[in-house]
Amino acid sequence: MTETMSRIGGGMPDDPVAEMAAAMSGFVNELKGFKADVSKSLQKQEERLTMLDRKTMTYGRPALSSAAEVEVPHRKAFNAYLRSGDDDGLRGLSMEGKALGTSVAADGGYLLDPQTADTIRSMLVSTASIRAIANVVNVEATSYDVLVDRSEVGSGWASETSNLTETATPAIERISIRLHELSAMPKASQRLLDDSAFDVEGWLAGKIATRFMRAESAAFVSGDGIDKPTGFLTAPKVANATWSWGSLGYVTSGAAADFASTNPADCIVNLVYSLQSQYRANATFVMNSKTAGAVRKMKDADGRFLWSDGLAAGQSAHLMGYPVLICEDMPDIAAGAFAIAFGDFNTGYTIAERPDLRLLRDPFSAKPHVLFYATKRVGGNVTDFAAIKLLKFATS
Repeated sequence: MTETMSRIGGGMPDDPVAEMAAAMSGFVNELKGFKADVSKSLQKQEERLTMLDRKTMTYGRPALSSAAEVEVPHRKAFNAYLRSGDDDGLRGLSMEGKALGTSVAADGGYLLDPQTADTIRSMLVSTASIRAIANVVNVEATSYDVLVDRSEVGSGWASETSNLTETATPAIERISIRLHELSAMPKASQRLLDDSAFDVEGWLAGKIATRFMRAESAAFVSGDGIDKPTGFLTAPKVANATWSWGSLGYVTSGAAADFASTNPADCIVNLVYSLQSQYRANATFVMNSKTAGAVRKMKDADGRFLWSDGLAAGQSAHLMGYPVLICEDMPDIAAGAFAIAFGDFNTGYTIAERPDLRLLRDPFSAKPHVLFYATKRVGGNVTDFAAIKLLKFATS
């Protein structure tokens, strides 16, 4: 009762405006706290994203030092094999199934690491060899077949009411290019290999490329096809006036063992226009340095040189507007020699090769030296007999 009377007589009730202000103040404070929590959460999320971006950029950034490449697993393992014969790293990579180009070959040895193999290939392409202008294909088999359509498909004009005659069936020629094993065996002393400052991979790539280049260049020109590619100069040759498929056509110089004494450049003009126009657009002259020295002295009827040197370093010279490949494996000017070739070699000559290069380390056969037996498989042959013409130094 006393409590009830106290509430009845306790004076005026609370001010509603004050209660509303207190409620609003509490709401505002709670809102500020919520915003602070959200801001902190967003800041932490942004920091995590920033850290992730930095890691991504760091991992994706190329190494500024070539020394980092050495620590790549297959490079490191291959370097150890070259220097000391330790092949545990290479066998480990092979067993783990990592396609790093260092797997164990069936007949022993290992595939060269991709960087060394690419260095060798680039050196072969950049040399003055038929490879630089021929058609080069990679194959996984022991031979490569080229199908050549050497006949024109029959065609004719027809009207709406006339009878149609059957057109000729095209003849398909199959040319098979067998792959042969090309080898090189450079050697180095073990003391040199133990020297950490010695770039064994660069040295090996240069030695292998040099030996491969010399052997390939000679074979692509005059190889007999027995355990080596078939060179284009070993193909049957006939006078261009009686040319037929399966042989290379030639024109003569007009003298027994030299250019003709009068109008010596005429044979060069004849050689160019003995080639059909469809091949001339991509044609190249091929000759050695001695022959080039004689040809570059020739002038036309107005006294202008037929030969023009390249305008930039490394650019090929031109003869009658066509590039010249100086290939030292071409024969010298002599009686009956086919010393100059002209044609579209990208169409006329095909080089087939396997992309893998194998290496076997042999520390026993030539002590105290270590032999490196490198092998690759390559073949070559004429694939379009109409695309290449020859100049014969003879009168007929």
